[in-house]
Amino acid sequence: MLHIFGKYVSVGVVNTALHWLCFGGLIHFFGATQSLANIIAFCIAVTFSFFVNAKWTFKSQATSGRYFAFVAFMGVMAGITGYIADVTGAPAVITLIVFSGFSLVAGFIYSKFIIFRDSK
Repeated sequence: MLHIFGKYVSVGVVNTALHWLCFGGLIHFFGATQSLANIIAFCIAVTFSFFVNAKWTFKSQATSGRYFAFVAFMGVMAGITGYIADVTGAPAVITLIVFSGFSLVAGFIYSKFIIFRDSK
């Protein structure tokens, strides 16, 4: 299981960089608002993460049902994290860091034991 978690972390590092780069690029180059940039960046990053983890990390089939379940779970986590950050007045960078760490652990558990439970 440690080997699989290591692969998941590797994908997570690339996924996080992709999210942050898309977020910054959309704001800087296209003048997008933070909320629009974050939604678009999230969709790009979560899609990348799902397909790479399905094939490489869990050696499992990527189906539309699994994809939508994964996106919904991660989206709800992102929304809850953002809501808590808004209520507490947390700085955006803290929100990104907290969500990155939380989604790494919760996303792995959800992926391993629910989404890709039939993995080899």
